[in-house]
Order: sequence, then C-alpha cells, then structure tokens
Amino acid sequence: MKLQQLRYIVEVAACGSVTEAARRLFVSQPSVTAAVRDLEREMGITVFERTSKGMVTTTEGQTFLGYARQVLEQADLLEERFKRDTQPVPRFAVSCQHYSFAVNAFVDVIRTFNASRYEFTLREEQTHEIIEDVAHMKSELGVLYLSDANREVITRMLRAEELEFEPLFSTASHVFLSSTHPLATRPSVTLEDLAGYPYLSYEQGDFNSFYFSEEPLSTLGRDKNIRVRDRATLFNLLIGLDGYTVCSGVISHELNGEDIIAIPLEVEEHMEVGIVTRRNTHLSRYGEAFIAAIRKHIPSSSVL
Repeated sequence: MKLQQLRYIVEVAACGSVTEAARRLFVSQPSVTAAVRDLEREMGITVFERTSKGMVTTTEGQTFLGYARQVLEQADLLEERFKRDTQPVPRFAVSCQHYSFAVNAFVDVIRTFNASRYEFTLREEQTHEIIEDVAHMKSELGVLYLSDANREVITRMLRAEELEFEPLFSTASHVFLSSTHPLATRPSVTLEDLAGYPYLSYEQGDFNSFYFSEEPLSTLGRDKNIRVRDRATLFNLLIGLDGYTVCSGVISHELNGEDIIAIPLEVEEHMEVGIVTRRNTHLSRYGEAFIAAIRKHIPSSSVL
C-alpha cells in the first residue's frame, strides 16, 4: 500500500468519478483505475461500487477511507515539518445548509491554514445531499438542523448511513426580513402578522418533504410560496418582494450587509444546529478548526 494509492482513492471518493479524480490529480484515468484496483486487491476489500451514476463508496470502503484520510493528514504533517522542499496542499470539504455563520467559519479555516496552494470546498446544498456527501466521503462534515418535527426521520437516516449528529447550539425560531419591510420595526412577529407576505424557502428537489426542509414550520399552509436554490437569490427576493423566511436568526452583516434583519417569531418551534460526521472517525485539524470557528461566530444572545 502506497500513499499515492491512498491519495487517488480519497480523490475518487470526493469526486465520485475516476475521470474527474484523474483530472484533478493531473494523471491519466488508467493510472487512477489501476491504483484503486490494486489497492482493493492488496487489502482484500471493495472500496467502491461501480454504478451508472459513478463510483459509490461501500460500507467497508467508508471505514477504510476514514483511516486513509488520517494517514494522509499525518503524512502531510510529517512533510510539512521535515521535508523542506515540499509544500503540502491542504484539502478540506464541508457541506451545509444555507448558513452565513458556516461561511464565516470556512473563511476562518482558510485564513488559519493559508498556504500558497490549497483545495478547500464549501457546498451549500439540499439536506439530503449533505447527508450523502458525508456518508460517501465527499465532505468531511456537514451542517444541518434538527427540530421536533424532523428529528426522528433525519436521525433514522443518519443512523442508517453510520453518521453522527453533534449539537452546536439551539435557538428559537426567527424570520429574516428586509430592513425596509413593513414589520421590520417590530420586536417580534406572529404567523398572523406574516400571512399576507410571500414565504420563501429552499427547494429540496425530489426530497421536498417537510422533513428535509431547511425552515421550521414548513408544514404550514401559505398562500404565497417561492422556492429558491441559493442564499443570494432568497435575500434579493426578501428585499424586492417584502417576503420572509423562517430561520435560526443568526446572520452575518459582514457578509450579507445591513439590508436583511432577523426578528423573533412567536412560536414554540426551536432549532438545534449541529455537525454531521462519520461514526468512529477522527476529524482533521481543518474540521476541528471549522467547528471551533462556528462556535465563535454564534452570538451568545442566539443560544438557548
């Protein structure tokens, strides 16, 4: 078993494709294919299932990849410490729901581990994609929320994929509004106050049930519904249409400006935001730094 084989196999898991992994590694596709095949034969395991949708990590492959990542990180640390003519390339990927505090934390990690070269990936995605990314080792960790409404279903799904949820903070439900919204000066709002305004939420594709919704209280009926895929579009529509969305209330004015504000929503629904990781795996130094940075960016006033 060689370090190069481990790097190839980790990259294939991250891409879900031998072709894309070869392109990123600047090697030929047959070289990557041979490295994966030889490693599987040597170790007596099947790391990937070859499917029409690409390379899917098997259960034993997921466990193997967890150890492989630790080996590669330790090798990078050794080279960084002792091999003066080698410049290691930091790699880190995280998948999350649309949270500005996660973006702030990601920025902090890059600044902390800044180098002349690095490959860091931040994916703001649908809920089921976050779970799949962590399960298939495309991302080291994920960020999502649980509530009384979705906890049973999401927890069962995490357990089936051998994933764990570590709570970061709990917060009462809020709404994001434009700073010029007619309700913007209220100390809090009710669902009745919001009834006539457009409701915005993140589209979840084929998993568009309320269990996978990013927004609490998604089962409630609304007359005006708009679904979007990205945070910038949602914020622009909040401003342009006097719309609203239900959220954690944690917002970064540094990233999002002063045009969007958070106001408490008078409901009993709470959100528990946390980190999703593979069971029995150790986080890299980048993952640990990311979690520490998130905690730093959560205002104490938002935490229950």
